[in-house]
Amino acid sequence: MSIIKINIVANFAGRGWKALINVAFVPLYITLLGIEAYGLIGIFVTLTTLFTLVDLGLSTTLNRELAKLSVQRDSISEMRDFVRTIEIIYWILAIFSGCIIIFLAPMIASHWIKAGRMTHDVIRQSVMIMGLITAFNLPFAMYSGGLMGLQRQTLFNGIIIITETVRGIGAVLVLWLVSPTIKVFFLWQIFIATIQTFATAIALWMSLPRAKGSAHFRKDLLLRVWRFAAGLTGISVVVLILTQVDKIILSKMLTLEMFGYYTLAWTVAGGLYVLIGPVFNATFPCFSQYVALNDKNRLKEIYHKSCQLMSILILPAAIIIALFATEILNIWLQNPIMVERTHKLVTLLIIGSALNGLMNIPYALQLAYGWIRLSLYGNLIGIMLLVPMIVYLTHRYGAVGGAIAWPALNLGYFLLAIPIMHRRLLPTEKWRWYIEDVGKPLMAALLTASFGRFLISGPMSQHVILAYLFAVFIVTLLMSILVASHIRMSIIYKLQMAIRFPAGRANDNDKSKQL
Repeated sequence: MSIIKINIVANFAGRGWKALINVAFVPLYITLLGIEAYGLIGIFVTLTTLFTLVDLGLSTTLNRELAKLSVQRDSISEMRDFVRTIEIIYWILAIFSGCIIIFLAPMIASHWIKAGRMTHDVIRQSVMIMGLITAFNLPFAMYSGGLMGLQRQTLFNGIIIITETVRGIGAVLVLWLVSPTIKVFFLWQIFIATIQTFATAIALWMSLPRAKGSAHFRKDLLLRVWRFAAGLTGISVVVLILTQVDKIILSKMLTLEMFGYYTLAWTVAGGLYVLIGPVFNATFPCFSQYVALNDKNRLKEIYHKSCQLMSILILPAAIIIALFATEILNIWLQNPIMVERTHKLVTLLIIGSALNGLMNIPYALQLAYGWIRLSLYGNLIGIMLLVPMIVYLTHRYGAVGGAIAWPALNLGYFLLAIPIMHRRLLPTEKWRWYIEDVGKPLMAALLTASFGRFLISGPMSQHVILAYLFAVFIVTLLMSILVASHIRMSIIYKLQMAIRFPAGRANDNDKSKQL
C-alpha cells in the first residue's frame, strides 16, 4: 500500500492545486470576459473532450502495459518500443483532430452556437484556435498514461502544479494587460498546452529504463493489445457520449448565456473529480500488477481499502455541496443572479458525480482484468435512455431538466452494474461493497450533514457561514471515517504506532539494529 499512498497524496496535490486554480480564477474570467464568453469556454471544454475519442484506448492501454512490464524481467526494450509505437500513432491522430475542428469552425459558429452579443467572426476564430489547442493537448493524455503506469505519479503531478499555476495566473495577466477578449484567452491556452505536453513527454522518456539503441515502431506490439484497446475505444465512445451529451444538447437548445451558467455549475460538480481521479490513478496500476501476479488475497484487500477511501473522500464533500449549494455559491461568486440560476444545477450535478465516483474503483478492477464488455454494453443502454430523457426534460424544465438526467443515469449504474460485475470478479465481495464500503459512509455523511442543515436558522454573515460549513464538513468526514472499518483501523494502527514508537525512538532502534 505504500506506493499507493504516495501516489494518492501526489495525485491529490496535483488535482487539488489545479482545482484551486480553477476556483480562484473562474470569477475573474467571468468578470473580465462576461458570462457569454465563459459559455464559449464551456463549449471549448466539451469539444476538446469529445475529440479525446481519437485516444482509441491507447493511453489506458499504455498505462496497463507499462505497469505489467515493469514487474517482468528483460522487458526494457519492449517498454521503450511500446511507448514509441503509441507515440507515433497518437501524434498523427492529434494533428488530424485539430485539422477537423479548424475545418468545421465556420459551421459550428453559424449553425450550432446561439450567440447573443458575441459576433460570428469572433466565435469562428475562437473555434479555429480550439483546433490548434486540441492538436497540442491530446498527446498529453498518452504521456500521462505512461507516467501513471510507471508509478511516476509524483513527477507527473509536479508538472501539473507548475503548468496549471502558469496557466491560471498567465491567463488573468494577458486578459488584464493585453486585451480582455476570448481570442487572447484561447491563444494563451495554446502556449500552455504546448509546454505541458512536451514537458510530460520528456518526463516519460527519462523515466523509462535505458537501453542500447533507440526505440522503434513495432506493429507486433499493437497486434498484441489491439483487442483490449479496441474495447476501451468502444467504452470511451459511449462514456464520452454519456458524460458530454447533456452539454452537446444544451449548447444547442440553450442560449450561450444560459449555457454559461450550466458550465459554471459543472465547474463546481466537476471539482469532485479532484478527489476521484487520484484514487483511481493510484489503484489501477496496482490492480493490474496483482492481477498479473494472480494474488487475489492482496487484490481483495486493496480493493476494499480503495473503495472505502473513495467513499469517505467524495461522499462528505458531495453531500455538503448539495445541501449548502446556495451558501457556497454566494461566498464564491458574490453575485445573487448567478447563484439563483446555478444552485439547483450544482445540487443535481454533484449528486450524479458522487454516484459516478463510487463506480470508479470497480471500473478500475474491470480494466485490470481486461474485462470491458460490462461497461461497454451498460453504457450503450445508458445512451439509448439518456438522450431522449435529456431532450424531453430540457424542453419541459430548461437547464434544470437537463441536469436531472445525470444523477438518474448514475443511480441506475449504482444499483445494477455492481451486482453484475461481482458475479464474475471477486464474487464474494458484493455485499461488502454495498454495506461496508459505501452504505455505512453514505448514511453517516447524509445524517450528519442533514442535521447540520437543519440547525441553520436566520441570516448569518458570510464569515460565520464559512466557519459553520467547515465545522459541519469536518464532523461529517469524521463520522464517515468512524464507520469505514478499513480506514478506521488503519488510522488507529498508525496512531498506536506513533505513540509506542515516536520518531526519535524509532530512529534509535534502527541504529541499534544496524550496530
